[in-house]
Amino acid sequence: MKVEARKTAKYLRDKQGVPEKAKEELKEYNRIKKAITGALKDEELTIAQLSEKLQMPKPEVTYYLLSLVKYGIVAIGEIDDMDEYYSYKLVK
Repeated sequence: MKVEARKTAKYLRDKQGVPEKAKEELKEYNRIKKAITGALKDEELTIAQLSEKLQMPKPEVTYYLLSLVKYGIVAIGEIDDMDEYYSYKLVK
C-alpha cells in the first residue's frame, strides 16, 4: 500500500476504522450543540438560563457551551447588572 504524505489520520482511519464509542460521543455532542445554538438563536442567555431551558445540569451546559466558545460558534456577551453572570450569544 502506498502511503501518501500528510495522510496519516486518513490512513489510520481506513486501516483501523472509527470506534463506535467515538461515533456515539460525536452524535451526542452534535445533538447538544444543536440544542444550545437553537436556544441562543433568538436571544442571549446565561448558563443558568440555558440549563433551565434545556433541562441539563449546569456543569454539562458549561462544558459544551465553552467548547462552542472555543471554536467560535458562540461568543461571550455582556455581564448582567449584578455582575454575576455573563450572557452568551451566537456568532453571526
